[in-house]
Amino acid sequence: MSIEKHHITVNGLPIFIVRKAIKNLHLGVYPPHGRVRVAAPLGVSNDAVRLAVIGKLGWIKRQQARFEAQPRQSEREMVSGESHYFLGRRYRLRVVEHNGAGQVVVRNKAAIELHVRPQTDAKRREQVLQRWYRQQLKALIPPLLEKWQPVMGVRVAQWGVKKMKTKWGSCNQEARRIWLNLELAKKSVQCLEYLAVHEMVHLLERHHNDRFHALMDQFVPQWRSRREELKRTPLGHEKWEY
Repeated sequence: MSIEKHHITVNGLPIFIVRKAIKNLHLGVYPPHGRVRVAAPLGVSNDAVRLAVIGKLGWIKRQQARFEAQPRQSEREMVSGESHYFLGRRYRLRVVEHNGAGQVVVRNKAAIELHVRPQTDAKRREQVLQRWYRQQLKALIPPLLEKWQPVMGVRVAQWGVKKMKTKWGSCNQEARRIWLNLELAKKSVQCLEYLAVHEMVHLLERHHNDRFHALMDQFVPQWRSRREELKRTPLGHEKWEY
C-alpha cells in the first residue's frame, strides 16, 4: 500500500497527515497531549485537509483539554510503596528479593508482590510485571470472545495483546484480527469487555458512524459509561514517541 506522511500547521496547530489508499478522511486526537492525526485518501489536497481540520477545531480543542486534565502516573521506579493498577484496583508494590525466577503474586487485594533476584534493576523489574500483565490479559480475553461471538454473529480469526501508544484496540476487518492494548490489564474487566466488543463490532462496521453506535447500543447499552470510566482512570506514564 502506498503511504505518504507529512505535517502541516492549521491555526498554529501541528497536524500529522498520513495519505493512503482509503476512501474517506479520518481525523483523530491522541493521548497523552492531543496530537492531531489525519488519515486522508491519496488524492486529497492539503487545502482540503486544512478545511476539514478547521471545521473540527472546537472538537479538537475539547479532546486536547480532556487529555491534559486526565490524571496520569509519574514514571514508575519499580520500588516498594509505589502504586500500580490491576483490573481497575490500585495496589501497593512490594519488591521481594529471592534467588528464583521473577514472578508476581497478588496479596489480599492490597499488594502486588514482585519477586526478583537481588540487584535486579528497574527495567528488568518492569519487564517481569509487564509479562505478568500480559499473561493475565491473555487469560481473560478468550472467555469474552466465546461469550460475544455467537451473540454478535461474528468470528475472530486471530487476536493478540500488544502495547499501543495511541489507542486501546484495533481491528483488521479483512484478516478478522483484533488487538487489545496491554494497558487494559490495569483497567476493570468491564472496560476490557467494552473494548473487546468495540473491536468486534468493527468486524460488522468499519467506521465509527451511526450504524456502529447503534450496534454498540444493541450489544453493550452501557458502553458510554465504560468509555467514561476509561477516561477517568489514570494514564500510565509513557515516553510517548510518534
